Amino acid sequence: MVSIVMWFAVLVKNSGQCFKNQAAIDWNLSLYILVQATTTSLAVGSLVWVEDSDIAWIDGEVMQVNGEDIKVLCTSGKTVVVKASNVYPKDAEAPSCGVDDMTKLAYLHEPGILQNLKSRYDMNEIYAIASNGFFQTYTGNILIAVNPFRKLPHLYDSHMMAQYKGADFGELSPHPFAVADAAYRLMINEGISQSILVSGESGAGKTESTKLLMQYLAYMGGRAAAEERTVEQKVLESNPVLEAFGNAKTVRNNNSSRFGKFVEIQFDPRGRISGAAVRTYLLERSRVCQVSDPERNYHCFYMLCAAPSEDTKRYKLGNPRAFHYLNQSNCYELDGIDDSKEYAATRRAMDVVGISSEEQDAIFRVVASILHLGNIEFAKGKEVDSSVPKDEKSWFHLRTAAELLMIVDKINSSIGQDSDSKFLIGVLDIYGFESFKTNSFEQFCINLTNEKLQQHFNQHVFKMEQEEYTKEEINWSYIEFVDNQDVLDLIEKKPGGIIALLDEACMFPRSTHETFAQKLYQTFKNHKRFSKPKLSRSDFTICHYAGDVTYQTELFLDKNKDYVVAEHQALLTASKCSFVSGLFPPLAQESSKSSKFSSIGSRFKQQLLSLLETLSSTEPHYIRCVKPNNLLKPSIFENKNVLQQLQCGGVMEAIRISCAGYPTKKPFVEFVDRFSLLAPEVLDGSSDEVAACKKLLKKVGLQGYQVNV
Repeated sequence: MVSIVMWFAVLVKNSGQCFKNQAAIDWNLSLYILVQATTTSLAVGSLVWVEDSDIAWIDGEVMQVNGEDIKVLCTSGKTVVVKASNVYPKDAEAPSCGVDDMTKLAYLHEPGILQNLKSRYDMNEIYAIASNGFFQTYTGNILIAVNPFRKLPHLYDSHMMAQYKGADFGELSPHPFAVADAAYRLMINEGISQSILVSGESGAGKTESTKLLMQYLAYMGGRAAAEERTVEQKVLESNPVLEAFGNAKTVRNNNSSRFGKFVEIQFDPRGRISGAAVRTYLLERSRVCQVSDPERNYHCFYMLCAAPSEDTKRYKLGNPRAFHYLNQSNCYELDGIDDSKEYAATRRAMDVVGISSEEQDAIFRVVASILHLGNIEFAKGKEVDSSVPKDEKSWFHLRTAAELLMIVDKINSSIGQDSDSKFLIGVLDIYGFESFKTNSFEQFCINLTNEKLQQHFNQHVFKMEQEEYTKEEINWSYIEFVDNQDVLDLIEKKPGGIIALLDEACMFPRSTHETFAQKLYQTFKNHKRFSKPKLSRSDFTICHYAGDVTYQTELFLDKNKDYVVAEHQALLTASKCSFVSGLFPPLAQESSKSSKFSSIGSRFKQQLLSLLETLSSTEPHYIRCVKPNNLLKPSIFENKNVLQQLQCGGVMEAIRISCAGYPTKKPFVEFVDRFSLLAPEVLDGSSDEVAACKKLLKKVGLQGYQVNV
């Protein structure tokens, strides 16, 4: 039966004006003020927020109003004069600890949201909800998770999981467990597959959030195990295995995932985990052979060098400083991390996942061989078979041959997929939007991913809103939002998009990054989302949904080509180690030269298409991870850094969208129960809930609502 609801208008910033959300009052107060949109005027003595070059926003008091010019005394002691359109009111009554649902803020604007997150972070409350208000669940909402850079074990133990099991929305504080529980219950009750999309920049905590989600889903979908190794145990233990071979220390993060992954957890009709599969995206291949100080290569190399003596002797390893692939950087150890213990933990996890001792030995033999290969120097010599000094092309081919081995297929086959499963919960752990001083092909692909996911989010939010309005027979007008289809067409349209032009350039031997850039300039000279930097002959700029990014094309062609050197392929296929030969099956005989070319960009585009098809068949939930500072230290909250991440993650746009319509709704019965204290004299007991609501609203004189009848 369709529930009857009442909708309220909560208006926010519109055409430069700021509106106060008077519904944002504590439920525990004896008097609850109803929602009403009222324009906030600025007067002498008003508490406000103004922009600040150092900390993004600073609060202060209005000292003088002269038309559109507002004089403000900031709390820092300085006085500024700003335009009224750039001044935002501050809620003097906001709780010092902040609120857990952002739409309960009195003022929904950048400084208000930023201050709320900071207030909660200072109290070790690292989670908050950017609610869409459509359903009283986490569906379509964004959970904002701010990395504490400290251990908070009490937040994630079994007692905490038991608390969130089956808890109603809003009953407990925001938490990844609440998101996972909502997804699980919707899957069971509605019979609809779910997805949870975790994003954020490197160091924001995506990997840890993903592990928490999987931990809770394993808790909910576990069974009394008659066997020693259950499916859910294998799913959980796949994490440390993938981290060992796919994570590394970077400037931004000591445990940075250098790939994206989508974990599909399958369930049987009773809600128990019955299978799983892992899909990976955009592994950073070049890290195997090129590491910059103070970063590290993949964890597995250092673990193996720190293995017990019998293992290091078997693989002829020792001090990592002796290997070229590791000594390009001076960082060999991580604070608080013992690589020897991590090696043992990884071997135990591989046992649980179902990788045999023989297979583990083969895997680590390949890891060791990569290190040894890295110490070989190739070069052009006078003899045909000379291999002494360095030759750039052979070096590149060697780098391709010495790729990090992929063990995802083994994990998938070991865990097993349930062909009879009707539901799944997918957890996506993917790079967030990136914009650095130097942006190469990796950033280009990452930002394409985020453009696709942002479009998916916008379409989902509006679809939900419109369906609810139609179902409840609510009059509504179309709400504008930024449509990024033109950016997607610019990048992936075929023919004529950037990826198509890149593939074309890669197939011509004489093409260079400069000729590729010139082709882009010629093709997109009138495109509003594309521009050429004035002082560059090979860079290009794309106006993404999260801001402009300038890309350097120097390595675009090399990184887009997936070289397979026939001699290397034949050598590895002939290996006496069955594991190695299995990694490199013989090349298929191909009839044309063009069919031999394999494009990383086009293949990734197809992967994205498949991912989006899967996500579109699920009910999505969102977690945006935020890194509070670049020092990776606790108790430091850098406003400008956080604000940029919120903008790049689409959080600000999501809040604007959700509050531009009717984000708050209450069932008639709940409304009467909550607000009857406002006008008890109009409730004589003879009216039904609908009539009682109308009488109450008329008595209070509220505007800006609709009642479904």
